[in-house]
Amino acid sequence: MMCQECGKKPATLHFTKIVNGEKTEFHICESCAREKGELIPGTSGGFSIHNLLSGLLDFEPSQSQSAAKVHKLRCDNCGLTYSQFSKLGRFGCSQCYESFSERLDPLFKRVHGNIVHTGKVPKRSGSIIQHKREIDRLKREMMSSIEREEFEKAAELRDQIKELERKMSAK
Repeated sequence: MMCQECGKKPATLHFTKIVNGEKTEFHICESCAREKGELIPGTSGGFSIHNLLSGLLDFEPSQSQSAAKVHKLRCDNCGLTYSQFSKLGRFGCSQCYESFSERLDPLFKRVHGNIVHTGKVPKRSGSIIQHKREIDRLKREMMSSIEREEFEKAAELRDQIKELERKMSAK
């Protein structure tokens, strides 16, 4: 694909802009992008994924955590501090995930809307996975009903769980 601006060089940058719900795509070469003032990933003055993650990590701590406590968090294995992690946008070792877990869950919830990865379900084997997820959801809901002493609702949920488990064992 050729650059939509100059029509001479191959388009190496592909942008999608959405303004007021209107989607516009354009494909341009690097030199035309520089002239237009667009940010080019991976170049000086460009925007990288590390900048994005760093910005997300730098949100205000909750009232129960002071900013000083957050920035003193340190990985026992590699010594990386949370402050360094938020600037770098990447972990120093595999243990960092555990060391910073109390700060990561709210971040994942903001970014993904959930702290549990559900992923996509394959169509062929998807019914089994969907049934298992539904059973897990119903079990959580049943336990919540029991805690609230809504025993009739808990009994209905128990029956739904048994029915789903029966369907799964029949397959």
